[in-house]
Amino acid sequence: MVVECKAKKEVLCVKVEGRVDSETAPEFEKILNENFSGIKAVEFDMKKLEYISSAGLRVLLKVKHQTGDEGYVLIKNMNDMVKNVFELTGFSEMFIMK
Repeated sequence: MVVECKAKKEVLCVKVEGRVDSETAPEFEKILNENFSGIKAVEFDMKKLEYISSAGLRVLLKVKHQTGDEGYVLIKNMNDMVKNVFELTGFSEMFIMK
């Protein structure tokens, strides 16, 4: 897993590569937490994300709660397999998806 974070004012832009599963999710969460100061919105670019498990989805849900009612979480550039996971779990209804 490779995660690249860049803050643009109150928006955290995150590129995720590889797999986010039970093995990598703790590190994914740690990286996001380290970059979350003053953030109101998060935009995930998942173009190179190959796989996400329930452990990864939990991290995304936590991020959504951290942004609160004032912010948002945008998820874009998912491949069909990752998009299918979001749709099957109902997560596609919880996030803005492009």
